[in-house]
Amino acid sequence: MQEDNLGEERNPAVVEYRNPGVAVPVADALTEVLRSGARELLQEAVEAEVGEFIARHRELRDERARQRVVRNGYKPERTIQTGIGEVAVKAPRVRDRQGTIKFSSSILPAYLRRTRSIEELLPWLYLKGLSTGDFSSALTALLGQDAPGLSAATISRLKEVWKEEYGRWSRRDLSGKNFVYIWVDGVHFGVRLEDASQCILVVIGANADGKKELLAMVDGYRESESSWKELLLDLKARGLTSDPKVAIGDGALGFWKALPQVFGTTREQRCWVHKTANVLNKLPKGLQAKGKEALHEIWMAESRVDAEQAFDLFLTTYAAKYPKATECLAKDRDPLLTFYDFPAEHWLHLRTTNPIESTFATVRLRTSKTRGCVARAGLLAMVFKLTKTAEQKWRKLKGHARLGQVIEGVRFKDGLQQEAHRIAA
Repeated sequence: MQEDNLGEERNPAVVEYRNPGVAVPVADALTEVLRSGARELLQEAVEAEVGEFIARHRELRDERARQRVVRNGYKPERTIQTGIGEVAVKAPRVRDRQGTIKFSSSILPAYLRRTRSIEELLPWLYLKGLSTGDFSSALTALLGQDAPGLSAATISRLKEVWKEEYGRWSRRDLSGKNFVYIWVDGVHFGVRLEDASQCILVVIGANADGKKELLAMVDGYRESESSWKELLLDLKARGLTSDPKVAIGDGALGFWKALPQVFGTTREQRCWVHKTANVLNKLPKGLQAKGKEALHEIWMAESRVDAEQAFDLFLTTYAAKYPKATECLAKDRDPLLTFYDFPAEHWLHLRTTNPIESTFATVRLRTSKTRGCVARAGLLAMVFKLTKTAEQKWRKLKGHARLGQVIEGVRFKDGLQQEAHRIAA
């Protein structure tokens, strides 16, 4: 992964991998060619991370209208002890002209001085998007033709470990868990699966502390009702007995038919990003900019009354000539406005499936390098590892202190608390 806005995910650090039972010897024959190749790879990764950081802040300006966050040379060169010897690298400096924004590399933390073994490098390379074919070439360039422990069997072993990790995670006990909000989507990747109808069904939840967590990830059949129902029943069977307060997703999902069959009190919130795209696709290109502004007036309104008025205005404006566009909007009227009954601090999170979209935009970039037909278990394992890495950088919900009130059933109107009493169960 568009959360971004890709702000929900930063460049992941090196994925940790431990396999104490396997010793990877390092031969004395490793040459400077090996180390220079590793240095180039690491330097490129750090440079890309800095570039992304500066791009995220490119709109900020100082009092002289200059870009606030800029590159500022390099830190002194340092060496990292790895299983292939010492690798020298220079970390770029980043300067905020006003001194409040700080850059910290997740790939090359300030305290990092050594890695435990070369095998820890393998998942990182693979998960960065190298296909198995590219992987072999990269390892040969880095480690030489005769580097030990780096055969195709090694790669296969790593992928088997990831599959086992995914299997344990997908069976974990959820007793006592309480997810207040959940975001759902069916994610398709640019790779050929064993079954072209397959996609990955994803659920991200926010717990009572406001922390977002990957709740479920399974392969499904065309985002169907039956696939979603099976996923939700599995969550309940493993101990998730409290109904989430709100589920956020695209209106096209079979999820909405499955949801009331498993979590009957969970309210529906349609994603405004998906809905906007769907409505605009039914308008002529020349009207799309104006239409987008009109839709923006609905979901950015300060109150439900104002939103309803903007909603009616859109329908009145476009119904005569473009009934498909207005029908697309009108059919989800109530689920599009659910967020008004929850704290205003949470609206930013509730109006879109950004937590999923931002994460999986990046994951798609990594998996797009994979060539050939991919087995479902292999793709699931790889996407799981990528997503769990991204999860470490997910931010808490804004206004997470309000979640306790939401759980207790305190009423909100237009984002503001209306009553102290709890809603009857």
